[in-house]
Amino acid sequence: MADALQLAVGRWLTKAANDLRTAEVMAAQVPPVTDVTCYHAYQCVEKALKALLTQENRHVERTHNLRRLVALCAKTRPEVSHLEAIATELTDYASQSRYPDDWREIPLEEALAAAQKARVALEWVPTRLREGARA
Repeated sequence: MADALQLAVGRWLTKAANDLRTAEVMAAQVPPVTDVTCYHAYQCVEKALKALLTQENRHVERTHNLRRLVALCAKTRPEVSHLEAIATELTDYASQSRYPDDWREIPLEEALAAAQKARVALEWVPTRLREGARA
Protein backbone atom coordinates (compact mmCIF):
# COMPACT_ATOMS: atom_id res chain seq x y z
CA MET A 1 0.00 0.00 0.00
CA ALA A 2 2.81 2.40 0.84
CA ASP A 3 4.27 1.93 -2.64
CA ALA A 4 0.92 2.67 -4.29
CA LEU A 5 0.53 5.75 -2.13
CA GLN A 6 3.99 7.02 -3.04
CA LEU A 7 3.26 6.36 -6.71
CA ALA A 8 0.09 8.44 -6.47
CA VAL A 9 1.95 11.26 -4.69
CA GLY A 10 4.64 11.16 -7.37
CA ARG A 11 2.04 11.40 -10.10
CA TRP A 12 0.44 14.47 -8.50
CA LEU A 13 3.87 16.12 -8.26
CA THR A 14 4.76 15.22 -11.84
CA LYS A 15 1.52 16.75 -13.06
CA ALA A 16 2.17 19.84 -10.92
CA ALA A 17 5.68 20.20 -12.37
CA ASN A 18 4.30 19.80 -15.89
CA ASP A 19 1.78 22.56 -15.22
CA LEU A 20 4.56 24.84 -14.00
CA ARG A 21 6.63 24.10 -17.10
CA THR A 22 3.61 24.85 -19.29
CA ALA A 23 3.07 28.15 -17.46
CA GLU A 24 6.68 29.17 -17.98
CA VAL A 25 6.70 28.16 -21.66
CA MET A 26 3.50 30.09 -22.34
CA ALA A 27 4.91 33.19 -20.63
CA ALA A 28 7.98 33.00 -22.87
CA GLN A 29 6.01 32.90 -26.12
CA VAL A 30 5.98 35.90 -28.44
CA PRO A 31 3.47 37.24 -27.75
CA PRO A 32 3.12 35.73 -24.27
CA VAL A 33 0.00 33.66 -23.58
CA THR A 34 -0.69 35.10 -20.16
CA ASP A 35 -4.12 33.62 -19.48
CA VAL A 36 -2.77 30.11 -20.02
CA THR A 37 0.29 30.96 -17.91
CA CYS A 38 -1.94 31.93 -14.99
CA TYR A 39 -4.23 28.94 -15.39
CA HIS A 40 -1.34 26.49 -15.30
CA ALA A 41 0.26 28.30 -12.35
CA TYR A 42 -3.00 27.77 -10.50
CA GLN A 43 -3.13 24.10 -11.62
CA CYS A 44 0.41 23.55 -10.37
CA VAL A 45 -0.50 24.65 -6.86
CA GLU A 46 -3.74 22.67 -6.86
CA LYS A 47 -1.92 19.46 -7.74
CA ALA A 48 0.90 20.09 -5.26
CA LEU A 49 -1.64 20.51 -2.46
CA LYS A 50 -3.43 17.36 -3.58
CA ALA A 51 -0.08 15.54 -3.33
CA LEU A 52 0.05 16.53 0.34
CA LEU A 53 -3.45 15.19 0.95
CA THR A 54 -2.59 11.97 -0.89
CA GLN A 55 0.60 11.52 1.17
CA GLU A 56 -1.55 11.46 4.28
CA ASN A 57 -3.96 9.01 2.65
CA ARG A 58 -6.73 11.59 2.94
CA HIS A 59 -9.67 12.11 0.63
CA VAL A 60 -8.77 14.42 -2.25
CA GLU A 61 -11.80 16.60 -2.85
CA ARG A 62 -12.78 17.47 -6.39
CA THR A 63 -12.44 21.15 -5.68
CA HIS A 64 -10.66 23.87 -7.59
CA ASN A 65 -10.59 26.23 -4.63
CA LEU A 66 -6.99 26.53 -3.49
CA ARG A 67 -8.03 28.18 -0.22
CA ARG A 68 -10.16 25.12 0.54
CA LEU A 69 -7.25 22.80 -0.24
CA VAL A 70 -4.91 24.80 2.00
CA ALA A 71 -7.48 24.57 4.81
CA LEU A 72 -7.79 20.81 4.34
CA CYS A 73 -4.01 20.34 4.37
CA ALA A 74 -3.60 22.65 7.37
CA LYS A 75 -5.79 20.39 9.52
CA THR A 76 -2.86 18.02 9.90
CA ARG A 77 -0.04 20.27 8.67
CA PRO A 78 -0.55 23.76 10.13
CA GLU A 79 2.57 25.03 8.37
CA VAL A 80 0.68 24.79 5.06
CA SER A 81 -1.23 27.89 6.14
CA HIS A 82 1.63 30.03 4.89
CA LEU A 83 0.47 29.14 1.35
CA GLU A 84 -2.86 30.88 2.01
CA ALA A 85 -1.73 34.11 0.32
CA ILE A 86 -0.65 32.23 -2.81
CA ALA A 87 -3.93 30.29 -2.78
CA THR A 88 -5.94 33.49 -2.49
CA GLU A 89 -4.10 35.12 -5.38
CA LEU A 90 -4.23 32.15 -7.75
CA THR A 91 -7.69 30.63 -7.15
CA ASP A 92 -9.47 33.10 -9.43
CA TYR A 93 -7.39 31.91 -12.38
CA ALA A 94 -9.25 28.58 -12.24
CA SER A 95 -12.15 30.08 -14.15
CA GLN A 96 -11.12 33.64 -14.95
CA SER A 97 -8.49 32.55 -17.44
CA ARG A 98 -10.45 29.64 -18.92
CA TYR A 99 -13.78 30.98 -20.07
CA PRO A 100 -14.45 33.91 -22.41
CA ASP A 101 -17.19 35.41 -20.22
CA ASP A 102 -14.71 35.91 -17.38
CA TRP A 103 -11.72 36.68 -19.56
CA ARG A 104 -9.56 39.73 -19.16
CA GLU A 105 -6.18 40.60 -20.61
CA ILE A 106 -3.61 39.62 -18.00
CA PRO A 107 -0.43 41.71 -18.02
CA LEU A 108 2.82 39.77 -18.47
CA GLU A 109 4.11 40.94 -15.09
CA GLU A 110 1.06 39.47 -13.37
CA ALA A 111 1.44 36.18 -15.25
CA LEU A 112 5.13 35.94 -14.37
CA ALA A 113 4.31 36.64 -10.72
CA ALA A 114 1.69 33.86 -10.78
CA ALA A 115 4.21 31.40 -12.21
CA GLN A 116 6.77 32.41 -9.57
CA LYS A 117 4.23 31.86 -6.78
CA ALA A 118 3.47 28.43 -8.20
CA ARG A 119 7.20 27.64 -8.23
CA VAL A 120 7.47 28.65 -4.56
CA ALA A 121 4.60 26.33 -3.62
CA LEU A 122 5.87 23.46 -5.75
CA GLU A 123 9.38 23.71 -4.28
CA TRP A 124 8.00 23.88 -0.72
CA VAL A 125 5.62 20.89 -0.89
CA PRO A 126 8.20 18.11 -1.51
CA THR A 127 10.19 19.22 1.55
CA ARG A 128 7.05 18.67 3.62
CA LEU A 129 6.46 15.32 1.96
CA ARG A 130 9.97 14.17 2.90
CA GLU A 131 9.45 15.35 6.48
CA GLY A 132 6.13 13.50 6.61
CA ALA A 133 7.76 10.31 5.31
CA ARG A 134 10.27 10.41 8.19
CA ALA A 135 7.65 11.04 10.86
